[in-house]
Amino acid sequence: MAPGGGICKDVIESRITFAEYDMATSSAELRGSPLRKAATSLGGNLGATSTNDVHELLECPVCLNLMYPPIYQCPNGHTVCSICKARVHNSCPTCRNELGNIRCLALEKVAESLELPCRYQILGCHDIFPYYSKLKHEKNCRYRPYHCPYAGAECSVTGDIPFLVVHLKNDHKVDMHDGCTFNHRYVKSNPHEVENATWMLTVFNCFGRQFCLHFEAFHIGMAPVYMAFLRFMGDEDEARQFSYSLEVGGYGRKVIWQGVPRSIRDSHRKVRDSQDGLIIQRNLALFFSGGDRQELKLKVAGRIWKEQ
Repeated sequence: MAPGGGICKDVIESRITFAEYDMATSSAELRGSPLRKAATSLGGNLGATSTNDVHELLECPVCLNLMYPPIYQCPNGHTVCSICKARVHNSCPTCRNELGNIRCLALEKVAESLELPCRYQILGCHDIFPYYSKLKHEKNCRYRPYHCPYAGAECSVTGDIPFLVVHLKNDHKVDMHDGCTFNHRYVKSNPHEVENATWMLTVFNCFGRQFCLHFEAFHIGMAPVYMAFLRFMGDEDEARQFSYSLEVGGYGRKVIWQGVPRSIRDSHRKVRDSQDGLIIQRNLALFFSGGDRQELKLKVAGRIWKEQ
């Protein structure tokens, strides 16, 4: 058994299920372990260890995130998460000893007894979760931050909806409009030379909520097309409360699309690639534009309404 690592066991196989853990960790085995500080501070009663103490022990010293199995430990008892173990090239970030494959099973066990608040508590989620359920919940928490819906560039900004509305207006200078009906014109010279393009995002304030109108040029197979679609600034269940229609036309002809706006939880590329919107072949779009078909002048009319 490695010195200073009495609570841990040398494990090569990392896919051990939680049910396989040895629950019978004696007080003698805790000596020299990373749990000793928390245990002795409360008279050796591990069950009464405060959440703050254990939370501190479960914090990875490299990424500062909470650690989940497998949790690794060096021979001196310093722990690190499995992701950072690879980042530090199997060298303990605290004492530089080789980490090996020593699992800190006791610390993993203690984590099972914890209940913690969601990391998005400050954004409105007040639920409490068992330690190993918390991570799964946070991946789908309805209060988790949204990604910026701007499609013209890769923007890494995240936040709640009011923050992103201000961000879109001030940082991306997007067009902001009030109302649930619109007529939007898209113009492009030399459209035959444009293989892929994204027009400036437009945001509509309607029913007290925000909707993003996207317009892009891309290819479906070998066919050049234009596509317009709407995304809702909120979750999917809220988006389903609304419907919208888009139409383009000219010279006695008209193309109409009706659908449900997609949540901005889905990226604009995911929505585009699913073809969930108004799609117009380039030749038809240029026909609607009139003239000599050398310039795109396409008017997209739309309406947003709330389902009863």
